Amino acid sequence: MKYEHSVEVMITKDEIAKKVKELGAKITEDFKDRDVLLIGVLKGSFIFMADLVRAIDLPIKMDFISAKSYFGTTSSGVVDIKLDTHLEFAGKTIMLVEDILDTGKTLSVLKQMLLTRGAADVKIVTFLDKPARRTVDIKSDYCCYTIEDRFVVGYGLDYNEQYRNLDFVGEVIL
Repeated sequence: MKYEHSVEVMITKDEIAKKVKELGAKITEDFKDRDVLLIGVLKGSFIFMADLVRAIDLPIKMDFISAKSYFGTTSSGVVDIKLDTHLEFAGKTIMLVEDILDTGKTLSVLKQMLLTRGAADVKIVTFLDKPARRTVDIKSDYCCYTIEDRFVVGYGLDYNEQYRNLDFVGEVIL
C-alpha cells in the first residue's frame, strides 16, 4: 500500500490476535452470569470490536456510538457526538469499547452520559491505553496494550481517516 507517511510496526497482526483472544476469554469469565452489552465508539473501535465479540463466548448485544475529539494529531478537547445508541440499556452493565484511551476526554464524557441515561455500570474496554496523555481521571477496566506517548495507526486507528485498514499497529513517521 502506498501512503503519504511511513509507518514503523509496533504490534504485529499475530500479537494482536493473541491478545484480543486473551481479553475475550477474560471478559467471558468475568461476565459469565450477566448480560453483556457492548457499545463501540466509531470509527476507531470497529475492527477491535469485531474481533473482540468473536472472542467472547457469551450471548451479547452490541450497538455503536460515534464520537470524536481528534482532528489530525491533536485533540480539540470537545467531544462531538455524531451517532447515538439505539438499544435500550437502562439498568444494564455496558462495556464501552474504544480503540485507544488517550486524553480520556471522549470516554469520560460518554461514560457519564450513559450512566446519566440509566446504565447500571459502564466498563471501559480499550485496545490501547496511553496514560502519559491523560487529562481526566479515567482508567480502562480491560485493555490489550499500554503504550508510550506515540502517534499510532492501524487496526482501526487513523491519521486523517487513513491507515485504519493496516492489520498491525504502527507509529506514523511524520
